[in-house]
Amino acid sequence: MDVDWKELGWERLADGVGRRRLPGWDATVGLVVGEEAVLLYDTGSTLREGTELRGQVEALTGGRRVTHIALSHPHFDHVLGTAAFAGAEVYGAVGLPELLRRDGDALRADAVRQGVDATEAAEAADMLVAPHHVVSGEWTLDLGGRQVLLANVGPGHTAHDLALLVPGGREIVFCGDLVEESGEPQAGPDAIPSRWPDALDRLLALGGEDALYVPGHGAVVDAAFVRHQREELARRFAVA
Repeated sequence: MDVDWKELGWERLADGVGRRRLPGWDATVGLVVGEEAVLLYDTGSTLREGTELRGQVEALTGGRRVTHIALSHPHFDHVLGTAAFAGAEVYGAVGLPELLRRDGDALRADAVRQGVDATEAAEAADMLVAPHHVVSGEWTLDLGGRQVLLANVGPGHTAHDLALLVPGGREIVFCGDLVEESGEPQAGPDAIPSRWPDALDRLLALGGEDALYVPGHGAVVDAAFVRHQREELARRFAVA
């Protein structure tokens, strides 16, 4: 992969591993490239954004397509671009397929409230892709020459929070919106605040002290940041 990741707006975290902070809501999309498969973590807020990401992944990988998608949680800015990746195997936390099939209109409405063009939001919601595979505990994916681990570490930010661990010289943990750096963690009506600190404990156990933790929004952080955010959430929601 000789393409300069920075030129395409991506941050390279390790060999074959990177992330992009999307415009608008500063949502993270993660990329892990193996010898035989390409995994994308979240897909953006519209089909147009998903299509742009698909083209960038092809540029970064010499024309390879995304073969696997992991959805961190069911919010519009993380899932509405999935249909742009035809043929990809989609993974999500247990319960996510039923929720997406049931709540497509709610996702569309939320996207519009947050500023997504109504036509784009409707198109993405109509083509919403539910996960083909559900993760109730942990699921190891072999991408060829490297393995990654999907971990259902929630509930917390939502009832369906899925993290991604990329082993290596320094572990990398994609956290979804269980961790946010560019603002205070957002607890909407689907959050489960009483369980959120425990979810961050599971994230820390997954990655360890030396890992890079990639928030759903904001800059890459370390274990100390995640631990501090865990304590702040516990105080905010009066969790022992």
